[in-house]
Amino acid sequence: MKKLATLRSRTNWKRVDALKDDRIDFSDTPELTPEMFARAVVRRGLKPVSRKEQVTIRVDSDVLEWYKKQGPGYQTRINALLRAYMQEHPRKSA
Repeated sequence: MKKLATLRSRTNWKRVDALKDDRIDFSDTPELTPEMFARAVVRRGLKPVSRKEQVTIRVDSDVLEWYKKQGPGYQTRINALLRAYMQEHPRKSA
Protein backbone atom coordinates (compact mmCIF):
# COMPACT_ATOMS: atom_id res chain seq x y z
CA MET A 1 0.00 0.00 0.00
CA LYS A 2 1.31 3.44 -0.95
CA LYS A 3 1.97 5.93 1.84
CA LEU A 4 -0.19 9.03 1.43
CA ALA A 5 1.75 11.28 3.77
CA THR A 6 5.11 11.50 5.41
CA LEU A 7 5.58 12.09 9.12
CA ARG A 8 8.48 14.43 8.42
CA SER A 9 7.52 18.08 8.07
CA ARG A 10 8.82 19.97 5.07
CA THR A 11 8.23 23.31 6.79
CA ASN A 12 11.25 25.57 7.11
CA TRP A 13 10.89 26.12 10.87
CA LYS A 14 14.01 28.32 11.12
CA ARG A 15 12.44 30.72 8.62
CA VAL A 16 9.11 30.63 10.50
CA ASP A 17 10.83 31.28 13.85
CA ALA A 18 12.75 34.23 12.38
CA LEU A 19 9.59 35.83 10.96
CA LYS A 20 8.53 38.94 12.88
CA ASP A 21 4.85 39.37 13.76
CA ASP A 22 4.51 42.60 11.78
CA ARG A 23 5.61 40.73 8.62
CA ILE A 24 2.75 38.23 8.81
CA ASP A 25 -0.09 38.91 6.37
CA PHE A 26 -3.45 38.44 8.11
CA SER A 27 -5.48 40.16 5.37
CA ASP A 28 -7.26 36.94 4.44
CA THR A 29 -7.96 35.98 8.06
CA PRO A 30 -11.30 37.17 9.47
CA GLU A 31 -11.42 38.95 12.82
CA LEU A 32 -12.56 36.58 15.60
CA THR A 33 -16.00 37.72 16.77
CA PRO A 34 -17.78 36.76 20.01
CA GLU A 35 -20.24 34.75 17.92
CA MET A 36 -17.40 32.75 16.35
CA PHE A 37 -15.90 32.14 19.80
CA ALA A 38 -19.27 30.93 21.09
CA ARG A 39 -19.39 28.31 18.31
CA ALA A 40 -15.83 27.15 18.88
CA VAL A 41 -15.18 23.52 19.71
CA VAL A 42 -12.33 22.24 21.83
CA ARG A 43 -9.99 20.11 19.74
CA ARG A 44 -8.86 16.64 20.72
CA GLY A 45 -5.35 16.26 22.07
CA LEU A 46 -5.55 19.19 24.47
CA LYS A 47 -5.28 18.85 28.23
CA PRO A 48 -8.28 16.82 29.45
CA VAL A 49 -10.97 18.64 31.37
CA SER A 50 -12.28 17.23 34.62
CA ARG A 51 -15.18 14.79 34.51
CA LYS A 52 -18.57 16.34 33.84
CA GLU A 53 -21.50 16.07 36.22
CA GLN A 54 -25.15 16.10 35.35
CA VAL A 55 -26.98 19.03 36.94
CA THR A 56 -30.32 20.75 36.62
CA ILE A 57 -30.33 24.51 36.18
CA ARG A 58 -33.01 26.99 35.21
CA VAL A 59 -32.28 28.91 32.02
CA ASP A 60 -34.54 31.34 30.19
CA SER A 61 -36.41 29.42 27.51
CA ASP A 62 -35.36 31.79 24.71
CA VAL A 63 -31.70 31.36 25.68
CA LEU A 64 -31.95 27.57 25.65
CA GLU A 65 -33.84 27.55 22.33
CA TRP A 66 -31.17 29.79 20.78
CA TYR A 67 -28.42 27.37 21.81
CA LYS A 68 -30.40 24.36 20.57
CA LYS A 69 -30.90 26.04 17.19
CA GLN A 70 -27.11 26.28 16.83
CA GLY A 71 -27.09 22.51 16.34
CA PRO A 72 -25.59 19.50 18.05
CA GLY A 73 -23.15 20.21 20.85
CA TYR A 74 -25.10 23.08 22.40
CA GLN A 75 -24.48 21.77 25.93
CA THR A 76 -20.75 21.59 25.23
CA ARG A 77 -20.80 25.20 23.98
CA ILE A 78 -22.69 26.35 27.08
CA ASN A 79 -20.11 24.55 29.25
CA ALA A 80 -17.22 26.14 27.31
CA LEU A 81 -18.67 29.62 27.85
CA LEU A 82 -19.18 28.96 31.56
CA ARG A 83 -15.57 27.73 31.79
CA ALA A 84 -14.27 30.81 29.96
CA TYR A 85 -16.21 33.06 32.35
CA MET A 86 -14.89 31.13 35.37
CA GLN A 87 -11.31 31.44 34.16
CA GLU A 88 -11.68 35.18 33.58
CA HIS A 89 -13.23 35.76 37.01
CA PRO A 90 -11.12 33.84 39.51
CA ARG A 91 -12.59 33.38 42.97
CA LYS A 92 -11.86 36.33 45.17
CA SER A 93 -10.14 35.63 48.49
CA ALA A 94 -12.52 35.85 51.43
